[in-house]
Amino acid sequence: MAAAGGRLDGKAAIVTGAGSGFGEGIARRFAAEGAKVVVADINEQGGRRVADAISAAGGTARFVAADVAEAAANQAMIKAARDAYGGLDVIVLNAAIGMSPTPLVDTPDEFFDRIFRINVRSVFLGCKHAVPAMRARGGGSIIVTVSTAALRPRPNLAVYNATKGALVPLCRALALEVAGAGIRVNGICPVAGETAMLSDFLGGADPEAGRKAFIATVPMGRLSRPADIAAAALFFADDDSAFITGTMLEVDGGRCI
Repeated sequence: MAAAGGRLDGKAAIVTGAGSGFGEGIARRFAAEGAKVVVADINEQGGRRVADAISAAGGTARFVAADVAEAAANQAMIKAARDAYGGLDVIVLNAAIGMSPTPLVDTPDEFFDRIFRINVRSVFLGCKHAVPAMRARGGGSIIVTVSTAALRPRPNLAVYNATKGALVPLCRALALEVAGAGIRVNGICPVAGETAMLSDFLGGADPEAGRKAFIATVPMGRLSRPADIAAAALFFADDDSAFITGTMLEVDGGRCI
């Protein structure tokens, strides 16, 4: 249920990849804090489920089907926010895909193109089309789901690491470009999370053994959860972070120390 006097009351937000995982957690938390949310996802079933659940709980949400690597989809979801909620205050560019552990020399060229299209091109397009809408609003917050892979890359995930690494200078350069317009650009760097994408990263014949081995590398002894990432996104969406931009926030239980 949307909280009376929530931290995001009156704000219009878009969350991409909101049909599951981190995106779902962020969309639900934003709505609970009073934001009006556009739930954007290429997965219509998941996206509609999340939007309907938010509405059923007393929040405000609408679903937009979006292949976020296409310019038209980004324009459509921003138009949906403007038409339904009067503008755009916050966008969380969260949609991404992972990869199974694969040496770089064995990574297919076609997969390289696909993962850069989804993980990097989508963020470029989301920023490109969100900035004019936020300028019209007098400011806003762009939040990008990056990854600890951008800061502490792992072997056999070189191409995935590269997609996330590319987002760091993109966010920081854009933060400088739009600071004068009152638009902030920040990234969240989760450690591997308790989401459906986890099985891709673990690979191997015994995923549970891989999961335990990875958890052993996290000082706080667990993986990230959607609620952890939602709390970080809420901070960047809230006016409490009004003087913070170009930051990459590690939500990783100490793994990157």
